[in-house]
Amino acid sequence: MEKHDIKPLQGAGLGLRTQHCQTIFKTKPDIPWFELLTENYMSSDGPALIHAQRIREDYPVTLHGVGMSLGSVDPLNSEYLTRLKNLVRRLEPSYISDHLAWVSTAGKYTHDLLPLPYTKEALQHVSERIQQVQDFLGRQILIENPSSYLTFKSTEMQEWEFIKNVLDSAGCKLLLDVNNLYVSAFNHNFDPLEYIAALPADSVKEIHLAGYETKESYLFDTHGHEVHQPVWSLYQTSLAKFGPVPTLIEWDTDIPPFEMLFAQAKRAQLLLDQATE
Repeated sequence: MEKHDIKPLQGAGLGLRTQHCQTIFKTKPDIPWFELLTENYMSSDGPALIHAQRIREDYPVTLHGVGMSLGSVDPLNSEYLTRLKNLVRRLEPSYISDHLAWVSTAGKYTHDLLPLPYTKEALQHVSERIQQVQDFLGRQILIENPSSYLTFKSTEMQEWEFIKNVLDSAGCKLLLDVNNLYVSAFNHNFDPLEYIAALPADSVKEIHLAGYETKESYLFDTHGHEVHQPVWSLYQTSLAKFGPVPTLIEWDTDIPPFEMLFAQAKRAQLLLDQATE
């Protein structure tokens, strides 16, 4: 299989969705890279992996997962990590990422990315697990900031302080989800600009943009809408701080026609281009 060499990403990419594959194969759109949801491609054969390999012939890809359960107290899932390592060998992604959250307890998996208490104990625990994952994969990973709807009484530091300390301790980098940041800032009444200002300038290697839903008293992170204007504005602030970081349009529910996603990516690309001027 012919593949692009692994190299740093540039530009505004899209999350690959099954219903768009044939359009992509036929038209080969001007998209610089695609993100693949890791767990959809971890079987050793089948149409999903065949599609992924075909995409990889023409585009760089990243792997973005929800199954590492980095914040859990369960042992790391060795079977999952072995399958991930095999997938990395086959697709040679530019980046591998997962969430600063937990999704399992006592061997049972949830359908949600659950938040951590921001304590020194949790910091040490999750940093050690990230180091173990990186050692096993032989690759640095990116961790994504969560969207959240509650906080813990035991919390000892702000989310951005916790993340900065994790980056330092674990030697990983950050996938900054600007939509998640905006949602959490609204829900917990903190200043997202203070959050961005506190992060080291070289820590962010990828950005996610997505849509949320407005409820009566909070914002709900659905990844099922166009990017809202406040998130675009916060994205511009992020680019001013971190530079033209490769950016993904993420849309996971009520997935629209490819043309709408393509238009969102082009809007992000315009802002990226402006950030390089």
